Amino acid sequence: MLPRTYRPLFAHAEFRRLLPALAASDLGDGMSVVAVAWLAVLIAPPGRSTLVVGAAVAAYALPGAAGALVFGRWLRHLPGRRLMAADSWLRAVLLGGVPLAWAAGVLHPVLYVVLLAGSSVLHAWGSAGKYSLLAEVLPPEQRLAANALVSSTTSASVIVGPALAGFLATAVSPAWIIGLDAMSFAVLAVQVGRLGGAAKAVGTAAPVDTGRSAAGLHFLRGQPELLGILVLTWFFNFLYGPVEVALPLYVTADLHAQAGLLGLYWTVFGVGAVLGALAAGALRKLPLWPVTLGIVAGWGLTLVPFGLAAPVPVSVTCFALGGVIYGPFTALSFTLFQDRTPAAWLTTVLAARGAALLTAAPVGTGLGGPLTAAMGPRYVLAASGIAIVALAAVATAVRLRGRRRVRPPRAPGT
Repeated sequence: MLPRTYRPLFAHAEFRRLLPALAASDLGDGMSVVAVAWLAVLIAPPGRSTLVVGAAVAAYALPGAAGALVFGRWLRHLPGRRLMAADSWLRAVLLGGVPLAWAAGVLHPVLYVVLLAGSSVLHAWGSAGKYSLLAEVLPPEQRLAANALVSSTTSASVIVGPALAGFLATAVSPAWIIGLDAMSFAVLAVQVGRLGGAAKAVGTAAPVDTGRSAAGLHFLRGQPELLGILVLTWFFNFLYGPVEVALPLYVTADLHAQAGLLGLYWTVFGVGAVLGALAAGALRKLPLWPVTLGIVAGWGLTLVPFGLAAPVPVSVTCFALGGVIYGPFTALSFTLFQDRTPAAWLTTVLAARGAALLTAAPVGTGLGGPLTAAMGPRYVLAASGIAIVALAAVATAVRLRGRRRVRPPRAPGT
């Protein structure tokens, strides 16, 4: 039975057509999390696997930041529907080249990295187009529920995608798994194209005040609230980065356990994130900023027990709870941007947001290695949690101070 919060969404034919295609592309990306790195290992020259894997993983994600900046002049005027279609077709064609090159025996590591990098060039714009399109086809009161449902499919893909890729890998090469990812984006591109003119083309209007600002980041400078949520999200993702390094080492070095326990941690987190994302639709009537800050602080608190050498059942429960708490964050963040940004600026601002955030988690992950070597994994996990709680406290203080400064003067006698 579908929760009441989400039922009105399916009265919109455009949303009903779009959601399964988005879920398919999320599942394809979930499978590629395993397949991209694994194929890099298979094609790497002897002794160069670390270099090739690192280059492949980076190429699959980071060029989107450059694309958001380089192509902004031409793409910022386009509606979300066209941006999604362009990104989806590009990914379908270039990722589809991977299994073809593999079958032909010409998949050199350089060609592999080039195909992955090219496929991700427009991905920040595609993501921006997705949430811009949701804002176009749905009324404001239904955006949070739609964002929550869409982000829940992304969280679910983290659970199902890698497991499905592992199962398929027993029968086929990882190149063909990447080919399935390409097919999922082709399906998405076709489905977006079927929307035709159904979506209101609000993104085609000229951005307001184009003489003053030519890009999303410039626009954000004049929007303290949106800039604040972007800065908060960047530091939240940055401080999360060390967790991805420290948790595996915590399992192997501190707990002396096998990979199955690590899989259990991420599985319960993923399940919790799906449940939390679905619960976000019920938060529409609550003030979004305080809830967002509460999520940041709550996630940080769930990491602190790791530093206290909590028993495994306790730490697993905390990690599952962390997933539930974190689940609504993406939907709430995008809803704040959708509600506070003029429609003509939405794709530009969301693309700038995506480009800025692409650097956060990788930088934090890179810092996690030296920190774990110096402090030990369980203390890095706890320190990450404490730092995230401090981030929420600082953000709360800054927001309260800002609200006091803009409060209008009271009339005499009041």
